Amino acid sequence: MPKIYRKGVIKLENRIVHKQIDGLVAALTDPIIVFDPSWADVLPDWLKGEIKLQRLAQLMKGEEGIATDAEALAYVSNASLAVPLASDWVEIYQYLLTKALKEKVPEELRKESLSDYEMEELNRLKQWIWDKRTKARRQREKEERARAREDAKAKGPVQLGLGL
Repeated sequence: MPKIYRKGVIKLENRIVHKQIDGLVAALTDPIIVFDPSWADVLPDWLKGEIKLQRLAQLMKGEEGIATDAEALAYVSNASLAVPLASDWVEIYQYLLTKALKEKVPEELRKESLSDYEMEELNRLKQWIWDKRTKARRQREKEERARAREDAKAKGPVQLGLGL
């Protein structure tokens, strides 16, 4: 009986380790979700780095189900290049910028807090970004598995004709 228990514990530990590794890989390689992909290349490098840092911090805290502030900032920033933002979203944008850049944001643009409605909208956006990011990761993994199967099939053993 103890051996069975031990095998179960090892299996559980392996699953936990695999989940942690998957989380780490996801934090570093998941796509950045943007409003308009044609403007995705103008995201500043500091923001891309901040997204990775915040994703890693989120992973360490065990938080799931909601995107980071930096991811929301990337999305809203990108959206502002494609369409005019409604006043609530301008407030959210300023709030996210203030959180990201702190004292670098000029005083007249700083926004330290949001109304309850604006916070709900921000959280709704962050949940939506998380869902899109998760779906994109699953799709990428599915495509990688399909490619691996095709590669394995192509490299598989070739039956030789014996001329019989």
